[in-house]
Amino acid sequence: MAFPSDFVWGAATSAYQIEGAHQAHGRGPSVWDAFCRQPGRIRGGDTGDTAADHVNRFREDVSLMKDIGLEAYRFSISWPRVMPDGVGAVSEPGLAFYDRLVDELLNAGIAPWVTLFHWDLPLPVHHRGGWLNDASPDWFDEFTKAVVDRLSDRVSHWFTLNEPQVFVGLGYGNGEHAPGLSLPIEDKLRIGHNVLLAHGRSARTIRERARTAPEIGWAPVGIVGIPVDPSVDLEAARRRTFGIGTDPIWSNTWWSDPVFLGSYPEDGLKTFGHLLPSEWERDMPLVRQPLDYYGVNIYRGDYVRASSNGSHEILPLRVGTPRSDFGWEITPDVLRWGPQFFHERYGKPIVIAENGMSNADWVNLSGRVEDPQRVDYLARHLIALRGAIESGVHVRGYFHWSLMDNFEWAEGYHQRFGLVHVDFATQQRTPKASSEFYAKVIQSRGAILEQLPRSAAGEDPFAVVVPSKNRKKVQP
Repeated sequence: MAFPSDFVWGAATSAYQIEGAHQAHGRGPSVWDAFCRQPGRIRGGDTGDTAADHVNRFREDVSLMKDIGLEAYRFSISWPRVMPDGVGAVSEPGLAFYDRLVDELLNAGIAPWVTLFHWDLPLPVHHRGGWLNDASPDWFDEFTKAVVDRLSDRVSHWFTLNEPQVFVGLGYGNGEHAPGLSLPIEDKLRIGHNVLLAHGRSARTIRERARTAPEIGWAPVGIVGIPVDPSVDLEAARRRTFGIGTDPIWSNTWWSDPVFLGSYPEDGLKTFGHLLPSEWERDMPLVRQPLDYYGVNIYRGDYVRASSNGSHEILPLRVGTPRSDFGWEITPDVLRWGPQFFHERYGKPIVIAENGMSNADWVNLSGRVEDPQRVDYLARHLIALRGAIESGVHVRGYFHWSLMDNFEWAEGYHQRFGLVHVDFATQQRTPKASSEFYAKVIQSRGAILEQLPRSAAGEDPFAVVVPSKNRKKVQP
């Protein structure tokens, strides 16, 4: 019952959330540096100036990864650390930091999985229009070339962009994230199209210039419908997963259909096609680059049942459903069905590029951080993921979010997702109980999950309460 022998066990972080050293190496400002300085934008007035000070403590952090037994580490490259102005001159000290990090990982037997963009757009690029400027794919391609030329002799696993739904939807939609804008839908769609072009340009450049055979994917959000009863509600859950909804920016298919299928989805085009840039079709061959895996960040899902009109109904969760400290519902079945649906539609191996939970963690009197909720979260989600694998889904690996507590965007330091506790005043690292549990999972290749005690009361406290009256079984 263990996971496949070639399954990759990892953890993930992002540059702005952990690196700190915001002016070291000649690093230029990002939109997040500017956003954090706007009063009222970040909870507690926090900034990422120091964060987890990873730039100065990366060797200690890699040692912690080795103690956990990580086989891979997903991290992002800070665009403004490598190119302070976003284009043009490359910072040698900035690239040298990533040289040292990659070498340290390889010396520890940990494979580097590089994400090129995790939201820290250089501020000078933003001042030139940012993603709304049609030259932005060229700028991102220039950055890609600098990183690939420097690191691809040792790095072979790549993600182009992380969660376009979020950095477009929250950064340019409701202004909750940097750069804090609320633009009309036609501007958001133009930004989205430029982001897709940037992905295509970047993926093509990696393929053409990498010095070791590359494996390439990207990492959108996975919005997932969970069938209440798979014998009845499977198609309804697919409709929830792949429907366009009222805002295409928050759709799986608006982003991934162009990347993997070469076109925007038909239902989206019917409603929003007239708002797209003219002659968008000519760009699709560039957007649709050959990729090796579908990276996806999955945290929660909606329980769905089929409705009498042939559509679907999203059900409220039962009263008292467990929630993370962020308030997100805990729905472990999301890793049973999300990988299956994405694998079916796009035909690529699945990599869970992020999955994890925020918890109220602190160092106790004995000097330990006990986080039983995260241990249980990990166990339930990995059991569900193994169920997807047993059903025939090719899942390449799992990256827990996150390796360590970090700057959690608009929430500042008020949310802790890490396997390792960080005291942000002293930068003291304390591995949590969940890191010890994850180490045992990795060492046993998941077999330890079978040994966990079960009780009738704890078997499924997450299920929705669904009246069975008038339910008619249909062929899935």
